[in-house]
Amino acid sequence: MPGFSTDAILLRKIEYGDHDFIISFLTKSQGKISVIAKNAKKSIKRFSGSLDLFSVNHIQCTFPKKKKDALTILAHAELENGFANIRYDVFKTAYASYWIELIHLWLEENRVQTDVYDLLLFSLDALHIGTISKEVLSLIFQIRFMSISGFSPNIENCDTCKTPVDLIDQKNIWFDFNEGRIICQNCIQKRSKYGMTVSKGTLKQLFWINNSDINRADRIKFSSLAITEGARLLESFIPFHIGREFKSLKFLNRIRQEK
Repeated sequence: MPGFSTDAILLRKIEYGDHDFIISFLTKSQGKISVIAKNAKKSIKRFSGSLDLFSVNHIQCTFPKKKKDALTILAHAELENGFANIRYDVFKTAYASYWIELIHLWLEENRVQTDVYDLLLFSLDALHIGTISKEVLSLIFQIRFMSISGFSPNIENCDTCKTPVDLIDQKNIWFDFNEGRIICQNCIQKRSKYGMTVSKGTLKQLFWINNSDINRADRIKFSSLAITEGARLLESFIPFHIGREFKSLKFLNRIRQEK
């Protein structure tokens, strides 16, 4: 029976009927796909321990015989990494859930996105191992995801006069959500109500992590101000740009406040 096999990260799982699941995967070779796992609740041999959120599996899929528009069938899944250290930590789970919700909402079906797959795999693995703080790792994931997906903000220079961040006189610079850019004080004619001020230091660090070797990310030293400002900037701009609220982000903010 025609089909394919590929490595895949589980993004979403929904119950369908009494025994099935509809599952969204981010795959290495097929992009984001939706499949049906028939009798998954009863089939221990085919799916045992492999269908947890953000787990990495090697999956085998087959195409439906009769209806061309029917869902692809998940025939088998072999667990490669369940990231147990993430799922047993509420904060790590919240961050990982935010990343996969972002991917699920933004990416188109069946469009190969190898760079996004590699970024998510790197981020989940680093979160699991703990080599990089979860706060800094989330900044890395968000800024690089935006760059790969084509809606990266301009944080390198004033979008109007092109003055580099280093040469702008003000310590704090306005970031406009509507335009996705920074504007120095000399160029602001009418400030939009959608935006925020960000320190030069935070902008420089975000620019650096977006343009440097991701394998050197564990060497990054962020100040507490840069982490707080960077999170507030990215976690505000991304939902604004996409036009959607994130349930996972609401949960993350709630447990931050409780802490």
